[in-house]
Amino acid sequence: MPKEKILVIDDEPLMREFIEEALSRSGYKIVAVSNGKDGISLIKKQPFDLIITDLKMEPIDGIEVLKKAQQISPETPVIIITAYATIDTAISTLKSGAVDYLIKPFSAEAIEIAVKRALERVHIKAENKFLRSELQSYIGPAEMIGSSKAMEELRKNILKVANSRSTVLIRGETGVGKELVARAIHYSSPRRNKPFIKVNCAALSSGILESELFGHEKGAFTGAYERKLGRFELANGGSLLLDEISEIHIDLQPKLLRALQEREIERVGGTETIPIDTRIIATTNRNLEEAIEKGSFREDLFFRLNVITIHVPPLRERKEDIPELVEYFIKKFSRENGRNIEGVSKDAMEALLEYNWPGNIRELQNIIERAVVLAENKRILEISDLGFLGNITLKHSFSHSFSPGITLQEAEKRLILQTLEYCKGNKTKTAQILGISVRTLRNKLQEYKKASLRDKEKHLTKTYKI
Repeated sequence: MPKEKILVIDDEPLMREFIEEALSRSGYKIVAVSNGKDGISLIKKQPFDLIITDLKMEPIDGIEVLKKAQQISPETPVIIITAYATIDTAISTLKSGAVDYLIKPFSAEAIEIAVKRALERVHIKAENKFLRSELQSYIGPAEMIGSSKAMEELRKNILKVANSRSTVLIRGETGVGKELVARAIHYSSPRRNKPFIKVNCAALSSGILESELFGHEKGAFTGAYERKLGRFELANGGSLLLDEISEIHIDLQPKLLRALQEREIERVGGTETIPIDTRIIATTNRNLEEAIEKGSFREDLFFRLNVITIHVPPLRERKEDIPELVEYFIKKFSRENGRNIEGVSKDAMEALLEYNWPGNIRELQNIIERAVVLAENKRILEISDLGFLGNITLKHSFSHSFSPGITLQEAEKRLILQTLEYCKGNKTKTAQILGISVRTLRNKLQEYKKASLRDKEKHLTKTYKI
């Protein structure tokens, strides 16, 4: 049964009794007062899980109660009830911060549903706050940015799998932050005080990768002048990240499979069997099922790796996180480069939100870093500072210039000239937006200038019959 304490403020005795009776049946503890002044006094003295207040009261109305409650206890949700309902008051009330708005008279079921919904929001908010603090205590606040549903689900999954020894396969496009997720799993786990070792399977040839993973004995091959411990041994007790696992050569896969199955390895050129206690986390941006069909990836290795799968969503599927990411990157790169940039303009943010981000967070980070570094004596980044992203907004303003029947050459000319005008004659920014070099831009402008002079000469010849 619920134990939440709810404050009810209403100047009508019958309404107070009705709400108290309806909610008490569900197990809520109700404290009821007849005016806003007494209500505010109670909010100052004791905590409440929810506040229900009438809108029209004297001398302190419900909006004033709402504002005071937000100042005293900002985490406590407020439901407004009123018999004087209009669309304007409803919108105004919700904009002021109320979580719900009920019109009198309402049924007992309606108030119960509204209360349950409001308290569920509080619980979800508290849970998300806890999840963030749990992760941030291990990997820092910068690593897991975003308030979207997708990010909250990702945080939950990380904490669920962290305490397990099972192998984890992290899937997602390039630049989504798969390595950050792997680190989050490690630093949220009981292994957090042990090594986290990474090896990029795509960066090394098969022979070198074998030595890196399993180590080698002295004299195992030409250049092996001394014994070397492999990444499995170095990560013993901790976690080993196999980045881009899809790129590991088919000839090396059986040895990796044996290490995963038996939890033991042999160094290259050695005969000693070495037990290992290493948790494997693998990442891939490829379709491993297709690789299996093509014969470039072993099915049994896939099954061994795919015990627990975590999918990291692309940025285009969680665009509501972009403002938070932009704010973080601006602060980070402003601090690193001695800039005083406070944010981006409305047009710039619209462009950032409209773009589909094929390179995901890494691409966003690079664009913001470049914009911050190149910006001089600015506090707000404009759309022209975002490089080729300018095309996103420019296309709306330029679309009227292009119509069926126009030649490709003329379309190119109009786009270049209008972009140059948009950038107020700045050739460097114009070239960045258009994705061409400054030299190419200058050559194009020179061509247009010569063509313009030729057109003038033709016009004079025709007019004066020279």
